[in-house]
Amino acid sequence: MKILYATSEAVPFCKTGGLADVAGSLPSALAAEGAEVAVVLPLYRRVRERFGSQLTFLCYDYVNLGWRHVYCGLFSLEKDGVTWYFLDNEQYFDRPDLYGYMDDGERFGFFSRAVVRMLDHLKFWPDVINCNDWQTALVPIYLKDDGVREERFRSIRTTLTVHNIEYQGRYNPYVLGDLFGLDAGWVEDGTLLMDGDLNLLKGAILCADAVNAVSPTYANELKMAYFAHRMESVMRQCEYKLYGVLNGIDMDRYDPKKDPSIAVSFSAEDMAGKDVCKAHLQRLMGLREEPHVPIVAIVSRLVSHKGLDLICEVLHDMMKLPMQLVVLGKGDKKYEEFFHWAAQQYPGRMAVRLDYNEELSMAIYAGADLFLMPSKSEPCGLSQMIAMRYGTVPIVRETGGLKDTVHPYEAWRDAGNGFTFANYASNDMLHVIREAVFLYKDFPDAFSRLRKRAMACDFSWARSAGEYLRIYASVTGQVWPVPEAAPVEETPAAEAVPEETSSEASSPAEEAPAPAETVEEVRPFEEPAPAPETVQETVPAEETVKKAPARRTAKKAVPAEEAAPAKTSAPAAEPKKRGRKPGSKNTAKKAAGETKKKGTAAKEK
Repeated sequence: MKILYATSEAVPFCKTGGLADVAGSLPSALAAEGAEVAVVLPLYRRVRERFGSQLTFLCYDYVNLGWRHVYCGLFSLEKDGVTWYFLDNEQYFDRPDLYGYMDDGERFGFFSRAVVRMLDHLKFWPDVINCNDWQTALVPIYLKDDGVREERFRSIRTTLTVHNIEYQGRYNPYVLGDLFGLDAGWVEDGTLLMDGDLNLLKGAILCADAVNAVSPTYANELKMAYFAHRMESVMRQCEYKLYGVLNGIDMDRYDPKKDPSIAVSFSAEDMAGKDVCKAHLQRLMGLREEPHVPIVAIVSRLVSHKGLDLICEVLHDMMKLPMQLVVLGKGDKKYEEFFHWAAQQYPGRMAVRLDYNEELSMAIYAGADLFLMPSKSEPCGLSQMIAMRYGTVPIVRETGGLKDTVHPYEAWRDAGNGFTFANYASNDMLHVIREAVFLYKDFPDAFSRLRKRAMACDFSWARSAGEYLRIYASVTGQVWPVPEAAPVEETPAAEAVPEETSSEASSPAEEAPAPAETVEEVRPFEEPAPAPETVQETVPAEETVKKAPARRTAKKAVPAEEAAPAKTSAPAAEPKKRGRKPGSKNTAKKAAGETKKKGTAAKEK
């Protein structure tokens, strides 16, 4: 399977948020599962400055965007089994920052257009393109638009990953032709029109073959008005192709046993280094060095949906507890001013850094005891996973990916990996903070076991990569994983039934027929091909893999003369000869429709 991953940022090249962490880790995990993967992103100034010497120039071409005929250079880099492509245009991308410019619509309109028009210059023609958020939302739309005139584009399937539906790419509908080079019909039929605006994310959701949210809970929340930012009707309309796959983290990058960026390494078996990291953090932030007082940490953008209003309401009550508070982040001015003022009220017990520093954030993850994330909404969240990896127990509100990854502590059976509260209420948050602080102070053995359970959680990309590949298989009609038919093909028919013994094998007196249960195993391959609507139901991908050994057993047991008519010795590729064309357009449509019928069961597969 050939996958092209289109993104506006990716670690280690450029980063502003969690999208970069996902785009930096998921492609290599997909490649490790056997897929052929490439990633395409803009060639920003910071990428050129840091990695320019490692990039290989491949070619250049011109891309038409509305009335513009624009240069586009193509560079590449091989890393971790993945080919990284960078699209170059200095007018659009030679800037200090990734986003925040008045012409962002034109910049990422060009990027999406270039992704489609530069496919001829890549080393493979993709089976599926995975787009991410509004910055690449025009890719499925351009593929549909170009597919009307060029048949080759019709074979490409698209998936859209929604990392945060709050950002939708909204513009004046009158700029559709001038800015993006699309016909007015895209607005007139409602595909790109939402609340009087041109909405790129809405168009991508409608045009993509599959839509994926970054956690199962967030996928359900997107159908609710409270979370969907007026897109709930669109998400309910596309529920048949909506999935929820939890993000992961790079388990090698975030490993306290070998992380060079923390003061001292440690592990769940030897937590002595954790105490050293705590003392180092207290000195670094100007806190009192009190080893038996828990440090509660916040590493976050200082914006409303992160739940900071709850903290502002009960901060004084929090600081009455025997705890210290560390805050790292920047964002809205009102929150920055509040935390700056609060730090002055509690010197030695509260420290605030209005910045984002990767090195300092790792020192906080390693040195803190509790990690606070009271988010109003959180599509997935990576901070709570990183915190648990470093033995910092999370306190979260039950929303989005926080609910999927943090399970509440239950003292009566000594279970859970963190502390949670459901209602968006400051008193509920204060209650669980108090519970966590006093568990640390009064029951250190129970807190130690809780910490070890948190560190033992598996947030690797291996699990998530398999779920992504199943989504890609469903939209392309391909079978994944591919059945290993080589052992069957390598065994010639003459070896399976020697010529000199074939007559003896045919004699019922000398050899009994195949057992009934063996015949039952291969019965789907003996009967005529069913109607197209039931082929996938009868022989799903998983059964094809599991039943290959049964077909080989039947091949040896059934007489040679009977084997050919009954087709019990057919190779593993037999289903494909009976009208099942994994790459065909009809099969892809059928797979999408079948997902609608199966609902939740199909998503779990």
